[in-house]
Amino acid sequence: MTTPVCTSASAAAAPARQTHSFPSFASYVRARQPVLLRTARSLTANPSDAEDLLQTALTKTYVAWERIEDHRALDGYVRRALLNTRTSQWRKRRVDEFACDELPEPEPAPGAEDPAERQALRDAMWRAIARLPARQRAMVVLRYYEDLSEAQTAEVLGVSVGTVKSAVSRALGKLREDPELGLVR
Repeated sequence: MTTPVCTSASAAAAPARQTHSFPSFASYVRARQPVLLRTARSLTANPSDAEDLLQTALTKTYVAWERIEDHRALDGYVRRALLNTRTSQWRKRRVDEFACDELPEPEPAPGAEDPAERQALRDAMWRAIARLPARQRAMVVLRYYEDLSEAQTAEVLGVSVGTVKSAVSRALGKLREDPELGLVR
């Protein structure tokens, strides 16, 4: 037997209702909840919403428990309550999207670059580097992409530091003049 939440209201209600309707409703819910939950999940996209929907439908069923004459048709009654509750929720939903002629584009943050433009510039840079002579290309990559010092670059390539400085200077000059990069100033 369940403990009533509000004793004065429960005592004023029919005591007979507590003895025969609570156990049968509780046993019905225990026996049929998995099946009814599957039905609720088929009506909603979110499992949490399905559980809420089932609870609401079971509450409506509990309120009408005394009026339901044929307890063999309880599943149909609860399914109809699920469907009606879901339809009511759907009708009451708030629409946050509005049709418009132009799609709103977010304003770019100050100083932020367009990722597509940044990628296009990166691709153009790699194409320009690929056009450099092999020795200059190796020095630029080691110096600026691998972040090696002039001495480390010279050591890796087996040349003098002065050779690295002059070759990198010539390579950067060619990159500045590359028409695809548009870096001419």
